[in-house]
Amino acid sequence: MNPTFIQLIAAMLFAIAVIHTFSTKFFEHLAHSQPQHAGVWHLLGEVEVVFGFWAMVLIMIIFMAGGKHEAIGYLESRDFTEPMFVFVIMVMAGTRPILDLAAALVQQIAHRLPINTGIATYCLLLSFVPLLGSFITEPAAMTLAALMLRDIVFSKDVSTRLKYATIGVLFVNVSIGGTLTPYAAPPVLMVAGKWNWDIAFMMTTFGWRAALAVMLNALAVTWLFRHELMHVHQKTESSVSKTPGWIVLIHVLFLLLVVLLAHHAVAFMGIFLFFLGFTAAYHQYQNPLILREALLVAFFLAGLVVLGGQQQWWLQPLLMDMDDTTVYFGATLLTAVTDNAALTYLGSLVEGLSEEFKIALVAGAVTGGGLTVIANAPNPAGFSILKSKFEEQSIHPVGLLLAALPPTLVTIIAFRVF
Repeated sequence: MNPTFIQLIAAMLFAIAVIHTFSTKFFEHLAHSQPQHAGVWHLLGEVEVVFGFWAMVLIMIIFMAGGKHEAIGYLESRDFTEPMFVFVIMVMAGTRPILDLAAALVQQIAHRLPINTGIATYCLLLSFVPLLGSFITEPAAMTLAALMLRDIVFSKDVSTRLKYATIGVLFVNVSIGGTLTPYAAPPVLMVAGKWNWDIAFMMTTFGWRAALAVMLNALAVTWLFRHELMHVHQKTESSVSKTPGWIVLIHVLFLLLVVLLAHHAVAFMGIFLFFLGFTAAYHQYQNPLILREALLVAFFLAGLVVLGGQQQWWLQPLLMDMDDTTVYFGATLLTAVTDNAALTYLGSLVEGLSEEFKIALVAGAVTGGGLTVIANAPNPAGFSILKSKFEEQSIHPVGLLLAALPPTLVTIIAFRVF
């Protein structure tokens, strides 16, 4: 490894950003204890701002070291399609017609199960919705599940233990729940085309194992907190009836078009502009769009793209020195400190990999996708939506890590034993 000066600086900034991510709770505490500087501390305590902030520092250093053309050239060499896609899909999935439709589906299934409705609803939000992510994409599933958990479960007087256990299972289940198809999970999306992985391959290699782990995780956390969840009830009247069917249908069509054109930013951004016009024309059927939350998440992912683009010099050799078993566990651990899509993308650049190595790399990347907020692209979306329901409106990264470990171990068993 012969890193350049900029690559070394970028690696140090990346490490600082990771440490900063785990320190946001400290800055939020400072914001409450030192109100005279609350604005600055709140800014530094926003997880969604962390990587964008340190990416800005990197670009300033590149500018000072190499000038304007080198700094702009590096930015233009990065692919920001994923952050843009997550922004668009978050806004669309968070609209009232889509949420009403999803709530109606969950409600109908919950009422048909021979158990308490609150328990059934909770279990479905942590199992059915994450698996739905294989078809509507993981960011959309995360947005739907997080918004519904916030309004149905977290809005009630539930324990902090339940909140952390829920977010741990949610992040892990969304990360693996998108592996039934080749287009829904970001780490799979990065390699499926090049490695010729189709739906049949994904279902037989990853899908059934992921579905098994998702169900076991959801059932375990539901059983553990069953007494608290007995008091969580969803409204018996479906709100979807208040929204005309044709409005819901058009929203679904917009969502499907964006999913189908997920690789083409120019196309799905154009569709998004039409979507904004439609929601403005029929604002009476809308809640305020979650533009701020989606922009923050996109900013986070864009910062990860900028900083992550300079990490190949140490990540790729580290991965390539591993065998199939080691790469699985290595990818699981590395995913905790870098985006899992970045890991699989680097793997796709290497020629001559065995099929077993490819499967182990992707399986490890999705297994570790719930351990931290930066591990999987949809995680910042769930983090942004749910953090207001936690103490000091902040989710402690260590709390998330500890909560995600049990469902991650279940996932490891599902992928490596069965």
